[in-house]
Amino acid sequence: MGSSPVTRPSLLVRIRDARDEQAWRQFVEIYAPLVDHYGRKHGLQPADAADLAQEVLQVVASVAGRFEYDPQRGSFRGWLFTVTRNKLRRLLARQRRQPRATGDSGVRGLLEQQPSPESDEADWNREHQRRVFSWAARRIRGSFRDSTWKAFWQTAVEDRPAQAVAEELGVTIGAVYIAKSRVLARLRGPSRPATASSTGGTSPR
Repeated sequence: MGSSPVTRPSLLVRIRDARDEQAWRQFVEIYAPLVDHYGRKHGLQPADAADLAQEVLQVVASVAGRFEYDPQRGSFRGWLFTVTRNKLRRLLARQRRQPRATGDSGVRGLLEQQPSPESDEADWNREHQRRVFSWAARRIRGSFRDSTWKAFWQTAVEDRPAQAVAEELGVTIGAVYIAKSRVLARLRGPSRPATASSTGGTSPR
């Protein structure tokens, strides 16, 4: 997958302003489902996963005004993973102290079966990338023809060989790469309608 517009430092800078409703809406649309998914994957019930997402977002809101983009200090995505993982463990610990109908043994099992931070973070990063692409795709999908979108999605997201995609779509390999490049450029670029520039008769548009 290519890089996404929403992971650029600009969004982190924008949410430093609590009054920037658009930036915060974008942030919540991306990261609340990511944290919710993380919680459910680690055994939380839907309501508890929603609570986890709320707690994590509250932490972000409490420190957003002090965000300073410095890649040498680590990625925001990695920081958010650490916050989420710690919040999850605390939530499970609280449930263990105050067991619900599921029983204390079930909560203890969840605590004991947590994966290693390294493998857990790798899964988090993959899911983050998938969520970001999904979020961005919903906003630009209508700017491209089906063939262009399929060429991009199958090569950039599903990691299928360009040759196989080209044969399936009935276009040249070059056309597939052009289509992929156009969509990636749109994903990375400013939020504006994509132009329908011609790429030749064999290229999906």
